[in-house]
Amino acid sequence: MSGDRLQNIVNRLIERLKRDVLIEKSLYDIREVLQSDRAVLYYFYRQWQGQVTCETLSAIELSILGSTGPDECFNGEYAALYEAGRVRAIADIEVEQIHQCHRDFLRSLKVRANLVVPILTNKGLWGLLIAHQCSGPRTWSRSDIEFMQQQAQNMAMSPTIQDS
Repeated sequence: MSGDRLQNIVNRLIERLKRDVLIEKSLYDIREVLQSDRAVLYYFYRQWQGQVTCETLSAIELSILGSTGPDECFNGEYAALYEAGRVRAIADIEVEQIHQCHRDFLRSLKVRANLVVPILTNKGLWGLLIAHQCSGPRTWSRSDIEFMQQQAQNMAMSPTIQDS
């Protein structure tokens, strides 16, 4: 293996590590500031297919790491809304008007309230930043939403995310 190839591999690993540290710190900050039960990054690895690649939790039994979500619920129609900057704040999944498929999926994750903010890069919808309240309904405040949007924007502006 040539020195240049080895250096390229090392550089890629360093960039991934920087990206992962940024994501973990952002999720930690979200959970601390919002006092939510769970904060996750849902990363799109292919068009409208993704999975939870990072999370912070109030309790280990709330882990959904690796969850892919129901592809039949998240389609091009929903993706287009998030690509346009949609922020979705659901105070209570049991009373909010959402598709039954979405409600059932959120129930399976023990979610009662959620806040979803897109991470938009120059290439489009990179992922979703999500806060979950599992312990009960929650009305998300304007400051909660703005904080999440700021975290998503900081992530989207990072060269380690723009280049991934």
